[in-house]
Amino acid sequence: MVTIIKSKNRGFADHGWLKSFHTFSFADYYDPVKMGFGSLRVINEDRIEAGTGFGTHPHRDMEIISYVIEGALEHKDSMGTESIILPGEVQRMSAGIGIRHSEYNHSKTKQAHFLQIWVIPEKLELPPSYEQKSFEADFEKNDLVLVGSQNGRNGSITIHQDLNLYACKSKAAGKKILSTGLNRKIWVQNIKGQVQVNDFTLESGDAAGFEKVETLNLNWTDGSEFLVFDLV
Repeated sequence: MVTIIKSKNRGFADHGWLKSFHTFSFADYYDPVKMGFGSLRVINEDRIEAGTGFGTHPHRDMEIISYVIEGALEHKDSMGTESIILPGEVQRMSAGIGIRHSEYNHSKTKQAHFLQIWVIPEKLELPPSYEQKSFEADFEKNDLVLVGSQNGRNGSITIHQDLNLYACKSKAAGKKILSTGLNRKIWVQNIKGQVQVNDFTLESGDAAGFEKVETLNLNWTDGSEFLVFDLV
């Protein structure tokens, strides 16, 4: 089974300071057939204008992952964490029993462009926690890089769910065969460039979900950037 969501068919919200594309139902955008994919609940592609951002607000029982594409994102939370998230870095915040945080564009002159991803955790009411790592050196390999996993293996961030998150920031055209189990689900979210996944071509902003497949053949163009979620 294959699910394709083209960039033009995503939800969209324009708040002036924020322009956001929603792959799945979110806030005022509701589509009953786009309520997520397995444990993957939200993928928002956000652009925040300079000097603006999300004021302090609460979250609960969700794994929230931020992936910065361009610019810099300033994070503060009720655990006392203060950080700047840059391209090549991945941040994971476990909201657990409850957390409050803010996200602002760190720049006063340039737009910030990032993906906000929500994953339903394997257990509710976990202690809130935070993790952030840079994978910029790994991206030089022009391959899929494991940036998140359930057990934090191979230096990836820890995600409290049976999920492997891969990222690719290509330096040249490349290809990869990804072996999966028939009981797994695979979601490919293209950010920029072009990615061929089996018989489907994904342009910037497009996404594809695969169920009950054993292998995925990925072919990407020079300068492509995309994420692959291997999940249940």
